[in-house]
Amino acid sequence: MGLTHFDEEGKVVMVDVTNKEDTVREAAATGKIQVSPEVYEAIRSGAVGKGDVLGVASTAGIMGAKRTSELIPLCHILPLTNCRVRFEMVPEEYTIYCYCTVKTTGKTGVEMEALTGVSVALLTIYDMCKALDKSMEIGEIYLCRKTGGKSGEIQNENHQSTTQKAKELHLW
Repeated sequence: MGLTHFDEEGKVVMVDVTNKEDTVREAAATGKIQVSPEVYEAIRSGAVGKGDVLGVASTAGIMGAKRTSELIPLCHILPLTNCRVRFEMVPEEYTIYCYCTVKTTGKTGVEMEALTGVSVALLTIYDMCKALDKSMEIGEIYLCRKTGGKSGEIQNENHQSTTQKAKELHLW
């Protein structure tokens, strides 16, 4: 399969999905933020001065997923039917993992929405905690799985342990 955002003359285009079938489509993405022990404890105990960090980050992730088409130029505007943002705190790593699952019924997938949801949620954690530590690191943002459309179910084979962990946490 070639690149789909270019026409026969090499000009950028939005992919025409007019003739595609509507199917239920779901995508899940993950990422992480590594923080200092001080920030980790402040988030865990609810002592960050700006409020409930993970609650606000969850809301921000959902809002980000809903507005993906405004951020990524060639994304289609999609009516999301569900979006969940969840976190797993891992104390031995001082790391917070974020998982975002997005669902719609439509002609194109929601991978970008899931990835955007994770990114915005993690950036929100950074924003809310930057007064405590500016050396936090966001990383390893990737698609875990997607379903629907003609390609059906796709699992990210490079990250089976994360996919299994997300299943255990009932994130999809």
